[in-house]
Amino acid sequence: MADADNRAKAAGQPAVDLLVAGGGVMGLWTALFAARAGLSVYLAERRHIGAGASGGILGALMPHLPDRWNAKKAFQFEALVSLEAEIAALEAETGLSAGYRRSGRLIPLAKPHNRDIALGHARDALSVWKTPGRSFPFDVLDAPPVAGWPAPEAMAHGLVHDHLAARLAPRALLNALKAALERMPAVTLREASGLVALDPAAGTTRFDDGNSLAFGHCVLAAGFETFALLGPITPPFAKPMGMAVKGQAALLKAPVDPALPVIFADGLYIVPHEDGLVAIGSTSENAFAEPLSTDGLLDGLIEKARRMAPVLANAPVVERWAGLRPKAIGREPMVGRHPDHANVSLMTGGFKVSFGLAHALARAVLDEMKGGTLGVPPSFTVMAHFEEAGRR
Repeated sequence: MADADNRAKAAGQPAVDLLVAGGGVMGLWTALFAARAGLSVYLAERRHIGAGASGGILGALMPHLPDRWNAKKAFQFEALVSLEAEIAALEAETGLSAGYRRSGRLIPLAKPHNRDIALGHARDALSVWKTPGRSFPFDVLDAPPVAGWPAPEAMAHGLVHDHLAARLAPRALLNALKAALERMPAVTLREASGLVALDPAAGTTRFDDGNSLAFGHCVLAAGFETFALLGPITPPFAKPMGMAVKGQAALLKAPVDPALPVIFADGLYIVPHEDGLVAIGSTSENAFAEPLSTDGLLDGLIEKARRMAPVLANAPVVERWAGLRPKAIGREPMVGRHPDHANVSLMTGGFKVSFGLAHALARAVLDEMKGGTLGVPPSFTVMAHFEEAGRR
């Protein structure tokens, strides 16, 4: 990008085509696709890769239910389906596993009306959960595929077996993305380097490690910290652009087949991973005193999981985790070009869906950067969020 080169020469600074601020799953996919497209990329992370919510342990990839189909559900469906091939290519390139498996999801049906609703969803899935040559059943069963997964008392009226859901190991995926970027000569990956000042008009930025940079385009993908970075370059709104929501999760050691489906029940996720590990999550806390510590809320979630899956009754807890997830004001991901600055784009607000959508959102943002249309649902756009924040 010639403009960045000219500004860099004038200021005596290095220049890149694309600056990505943030080393979570949103920023890493964006940087990887940009580098594959031939752009020079500088990725700056304030702490270390995966230090934020992306460095968690849950890894559930859950689709929206197939009823009342709309643009948002269709986009997520296509993203969840395409992620399988993206991860396979990444694993082949790096020789690293991302811990991905399309294991499916079980949803216990506790009340009679839950089963009636599920049967309707099964009919809906026949028409919308399909791609050329492939479909993803939504079965309503009387008993689970494996006895005790989940406990009989949790499923008085049967259960759903959704074959579209999947899981991955968040840290393993981040490691693979980082490894792929480190192999690329046009990529600079800088940890312990947070963005402190962004000047879109000049196309320059400063970092807290003392470095400065001229860029052709900047993508802000710093999780909940992106909302603060927006402040100096965005007019004030009636309401905050977003917030941090605390989540707590745990990792247990148990003799569970890693091919078993994820269990989802009343906000509880139980996710079998490789090597006898099972993730339990997650709390969702809008108010908290200690953002990175765990407490009795996680204890309660673990006990709920032990009742839901008896095989976990005596499973030792090997890790307790807490982190802050970005929730944009519109509740959906906030992606695309900043309305006031043509050389700044956003990639944040994924909240609970980032791992399933990040690769698709990254492609959309890069397409828009190259002059194309931002192919995302209208509620995902930056302008939609700005309009929400501006309402009184």
